[in-house]
Amino acid sequence: MKTQKQFDAIIIGGSYSGLAAGMALGRALCKVLIIDSGKPCNAQTPHSHNFLTRDGETPADIAKLGREQVEKYSSVNFWNGAAIKATKVDIGFEIDVSTGEVFLAKKLIFATGIRDMLPDIEGLSECWGISVLHCPFCHGYEVRNEKTGIIGNGEQAYELVSLISNWTNALYIFTNGPAIFTKEQSEKLTARNIKIFEKPILKLEHTNGYIQNIVFSDNSKAPLTAAYIRAPFRQVSSLPEFLGCALTEEGYIKVDASQATNIPGVFASGDNVTRTRTVANAVSTGTTAGMTVSRQLITEQF
Repeated sequence: MKTQKQFDAIIIGGSYSGLAAGMALGRALCKVLIIDSGKPCNAQTPHSHNFLTRDGETPADIAKLGREQVEKYSSVNFWNGAAIKATKVDIGFEIDVSTGEVFLAKKLIFATGIRDMLPDIEGLSECWGISVLHCPFCHGYEVRNEKTGIIGNGEQAYELVSLISNWTNALYIFTNGPAIFTKEQSEKLTARNIKIFEKPILKLEHTNGYIQNIVFSDNSKAPLTAAYIRAPFRQVSSLPEFLGCALTEEGYIKVDASQATNIPGVFASGDNVTRTRTVANAVSTGTTAGMTVSRQLITEQF
């Protein structure tokens, strides 16, 4: 029989949101286990911005400091590894991890994040999070007024270029094939002197992740300092869906204002629940989830 250790709450995911949830629970004297595989989505992002008191620091340094602070709470425990199975049981939830151990908890928080499904363009993944960006509020200030590309097409690219125009007038759209903008959109882009490149993209030339040129299939080039792309994504963990957690139309875990899912006792926070992918929002939703779970645990025992 497998050895089972019991906790008040298990948090799957130990980056910003999971750590924030763990801190809230630890401060409420709850016995907590944070399971983390150590593979954050922003691993190669050099700097994190728009997070008060930590603006410009590396994501790894912020996470390291966060973990050190959470580790000071004696009721919070860490397990390095992956959660591979989640089962609803009488007491709450049973979590199997990759090393064979099984843990039990009354409540469960998924802070598991999402994984971007990047287009198959040579060099793009190496530039992702460094000079190929997803969020102007996180990184736009650092590349303001620079030559900036939008890699995309149609409504999604038009929406993105209209947003990025706040940070630079040197904007270009790379559709990687025939453009599919409406007549009105094309006229607006022309009026704004935004050039559209319809040639197939061969690769991104870069140095250590910093883009220099987009190279087309005919070997012609367009120089750039930065590019934005709105990539599709998938949930990192399939366990929420396995337990029956509902997803939004976009593919995020559906939660209410307290970060509760439709499954009693199951909560979610961070990038897996919202398009707002910032450190500040991850911490905020994690704190909310941790406080909500703490309150439920306390009142249920009273």
